[in-house]
Amino acid sequence: MGEGHALRRVSNPRPDPSDPIIDIPSTPPAKQQPLLQSNGTSTSSSAATTAGFILSWYFSNIGVLLLNKYLLSIYGYRFPIFLTAMHMLSCSFYSFAAVRWLRLVQPQCISSQKQFMKIAFLSLIFCLSVVCGNTSLRYIPVSFNQAIGATTPFFTAAFALLITFRPEPAMVYMSLLPVVLGIVVSSNSEPLFHPFGFMVCLASTAGRALKSVVQGILLTSEAEKLNSMNLLMYMAPIAAAILFPLSLWYEPGVLNVTLANMRGDPKFALLILANATVAYLVNLTNFLVTRHTSALTLQVLGNAKAAVAAFVSVLIFKNPVTTSGIVGFGITVGGVGLYSEAKKRSKAASSS
Repeated sequence: MGEGHALRRVSNPRPDPSDPIIDIPSTPPAKQQPLLQSNGTSTSSSAATTAGFILSWYFSNIGVLLLNKYLLSIYGYRFPIFLTAMHMLSCSFYSFAAVRWLRLVQPQCISSQKQFMKIAFLSLIFCLSVVCGNTSLRYIPVSFNQAIGATTPFFTAAFALLITFRPEPAMVYMSLLPVVLGIVVSSNSEPLFHPFGFMVCLASTAGRALKSVVQGILLTSEAEKLNSMNLLMYMAPIAAAILFPLSLWYEPGVLNVTLANMRGDPKFALLILANATVAYLVNLTNFLVTRHTSALTLQVLGNAKAAVAAFVSVLIFKNPVTTSGIVGFGITVGGVGLYSEAKKRSKAASSS
């Protein structure tokens, strides 16, 4: 692959819980006051826990982006496939520990060979998408990477139409126009634009969208549905089994370079370990935030995360930005917000 050096600019949904109905009781007798205080304390504790999960989600998402960028572009470790394989190996171990040992969720078993083949197919899409995303960070800045990633709804709508032949209402497609317009503006004004980096990042974004659509089609029956933690536990080892041989074939010398770096620079091993651990935390915190809030809240947080990640990356890596680039990114994120609102209204109309 060609070598590009990039630094730059401003740049994976679940059931919506119904709003809780809060009954305001009359003032209780004195003997009941401790119970009321206990409930208030419990509510505050729950809010603090949710806020902690959201902050952890932000830190892990932005942290893995910055670590990937540092290792692949600044440090000079030019093996994105092997790095992704390490992520998958880490996710395999941590997800097994979380599900089987810590019992963070109820373990779910694969019920048939057919279900296993479906999961293997999803794993292939998943690992290729992550590889493309990590590869793009060698060539384009994190901020531009995030701007491109914000176009995921466009690819989701396109794949859903192509695969299921079920069109969305016109207002949903109209809301995607700003998403496309924004990335066109951003691309045309990106000071560190790299064609290959742009294409693989676009492929990564399309891969994420394809996985979500295919997952909704393949794992539809109640017997086959898996929550995200169990699905990751099964997908990650398959992805690692795909990526390690691919890395050894496509990235010759990767083991020698990796071992030499570990011997010559003690902090390199810590960077790899931290990077692989944070990669798992992205998935864990994504699950926890969704469980404690809603899929819609996660979408809103995701839009804000892209902007925060872009801003932080510019501060750290000092990549140049343009006004047009910032405006384009803003248009894209605004379009994603319009898309979310249009989808919500469409679902409400269809269910009424």
